Amino acid sequence: MASLQHSQAIKGAKVLMVGAGGIGCELLKTLALSDFQDIHIDVIDWVTYKVANVFPWLSGALEVKGFAQLNAGCLLTCEMVGMIGNVVMRCWDCFYIWLSLLFGVTIVAWWWPGAYDERLPKKVVMIDMDTIEVSNLNRQFLFRQSHVGQSKAKVARDAVLRFRPHISITPYHANAKDSNFNVDFFKQFNVVLNGLDNLDARRHVNRLCLAAEVPLVESGTTGFLGQVTVHVKGKTECYECQPKPAPKTYPVCTITSTPSKFVHCVVWAKDLLFAKLFGDKNQDNDLNVRSNDAARSSEHAGDAFEWSGNEDLEQYGRGVYDHVFGYNIELALSNEETWKNRNKPRPIYCRDVLPDRMTQQNGNVDKTDDLSSASAMASLGLKNPQDIWCLMENTKVFIEALKLFFTKRRKEIGNLSFDKDDQLAVEFVTAAANIRAASFNIPLHSLFEAKGIAGNIVHAVATTNAIVAGLIVIEAIKVLKKDTESYRMTYCLEHPSKKMLLMPVEPFEPNKSCCVCSKTPLSLEINTHRSKLRDFVEKIVKAKLGMNSPLIMHATALLYEVGDDLEENEIANYTANLEKVLSELPPPVTDGTVLTVEDLQQEFTCNIHIKHREEFDEEKEPDGMVLSGWTQAPPEKKDGKTSIGNGASTSKSIPTKPGITEIDIEVKEISDVSPGTKRKLSEFSDGSTLDQSSDVDVTRNNKKTQKHDEDDDLVMLDHWDSNMSKKH
Repeated sequence: MASLQHSQAIKGAKVLMVGAGGIGCELLKTLALSDFQDIHIDVIDWVTYKVANVFPWLSGALEVKGFAQLNAGCLLTCEMVGMIGNVVMRCWDCFYIWLSLLFGVTIVAWWWPGAYDERLPKKVVMIDMDTIEVSNLNRQFLFRQSHVGQSKAKVARDAVLRFRPHISITPYHANAKDSNFNVDFFKQFNVVLNGLDNLDARRHVNRLCLAAEVPLVESGTTGFLGQVTVHVKGKTECYECQPKPAPKTYPVCTITSTPSKFVHCVVWAKDLLFAKLFGDKNQDNDLNVRSNDAARSSEHAGDAFEWSGNEDLEQYGRGVYDHVFGYNIELALSNEETWKNRNKPRPIYCRDVLPDRMTQQNGNVDKTDDLSSASAMASLGLKNPQDIWCLMENTKVFIEALKLFFTKRRKEIGNLSFDKDDQLAVEFVTAAANIRAASFNIPLHSLFEAKGIAGNIVHAVATTNAIVAGLIVIEAIKVLKKDTESYRMTYCLEHPSKKMLLMPVEPFEPNKSCCVCSKTPLSLEINTHRSKLRDFVEKIVKAKLGMNSPLIMHATALLYEVGDDLEENEIANYTANLEKVLSELPPPVTDGTVLTVEDLQQEFTCNIHIKHREEFDEEKEPDGMVLSGWTQAPPEKKDGKTSIGNGASTSKSIPTKPGITEIDIEVKEISDVSPGTKRKLSEFSDGSTLDQSSDVDVTRNNKKTQKHDEDDDLVMLDHWDSNMSKKH
């Protein structure tokens, strides 16, 4: 029987889930199918007997290894998590225990329907702003083809209620950073469970949880790597206690609908448009921007990408152009709800940019027999790959590249896939990405930059999401029971370390140098005579500190503020301040100035000490400013032993130039990892990144993980150190 304390802790629990993507789907399913209750040996015997009738090999594995404490949903209790990896490599039978961790919840739900209704948390609230894309369907199993274009949060709720109708699930199809989800909103929950795909939103939720004093269980996955961490104010480190460099990964469920960064446009051009035109025609490709009218969104797409063979190639190219950059955008605009809090894109038609037919300017393409050397740039006389093409030039490159594929490389069409070493492919993707960027008011980039962005892809793995979802529930149980001694950060590894694939580590103590939970001041090196207040706001306050509605003060003088309640004269004053260099502000910001930066929605405040610096290395410090001071406190001594409270040391400054990594149309974040440090997916977009192109065993390799030069589910394997596993 479960303890009374456990039952009471779970019965009235109100849970907030943020994110209904890869991890979120598995998490919601697991919450619905688990009873949140320890199962003692008498129950395990019953469960083993029942399962043995169907899967005798599973009961054999359980009996052989003497696993007497399995949750009724086949999620291991906290004591067993660390043992799974130990056992899984020792005998084949125990491999099935690993499978039970992934699929056991579903098995028990099928075998024992309705058994847990009385003990389930009755209230689950979830927030997700994304809509379902075709690319989600291979791993987000609550969704079906018919759901494409609909709200993830709402469809996930409906799917779960079909087999657990007594649970109260309240979905919000919204951005977790909306002002409605403030500190008071967070205070109503017993625990918050994160399944986000980007650093900015994670930081925002972390700060709201700190302000509301609500425990947070973070998670992330990328490929076979995953992690789950627990953050409780005053007891464990917060999500931001370890420095996280600028995002290197970007959320990608919004790629086909609401791109906000150039990398989204590159992924769209490379993985969707290029594949649609030149790749395997039989593969599903959700290229169309979705509207509420699914029938309308597909009826116009019928022949838009099909070339008859007799049609003039330039006319065909213009038709494709008008469909993807014109008609699809108009269709997206018909969904007014999507653009309520976003800048609307503008449809772009070829006739408006290039009214006359093209004439080959420096056409030397026909003079070469080397088909692989065909180049739209050479044909159009564009020589410097570091130039940023205007909209007309991008349009010309788009059409010329398409024509060259059909005239010079027609035999390859249908089998092509993007290759960064394929010059014509890079030209086409760059042009398409730039035109899409222009439509969504995103700055254009050069071919050189676009080629760098179109880099490594790491595929999301559904089973990793399932494992991580199970671990989230385990930690949520401990939080609800207030079992602080049992909290664990658990890392899912791709390769076994010491015969373990799951590595539990005790949570680190709050970092005394953290500017978020310990209010430690930061230091900013900046040229106060050249840098404008706008640079400070965009590059530091928003990009580095993750504030959404910042307020900046110099002593008692208010330099900048945003908000709906500002008067027109205040808005004009703050707008004017943005264009002034720091040293010319009233009062001037110079060497030694201390600025107070605050976000009222997040209830987050920090002080920044300004240090004037004349010169910066343009390559290493492209932003012309360096934020530092966000470092770890030295480990304290406890009982003659070094505390692992703050983990391994980390960089003392926050890098200013983000690299880029794509993750299968679903992004992850990854952070700095040293020998046993592991900070993964959650910052694929953030931090030094694990080299996704190689099989790096971070727990066996005592070398610093490689960085990527160049996230859905995310992984942020934070500062995990194999030497720190002494407490698991």
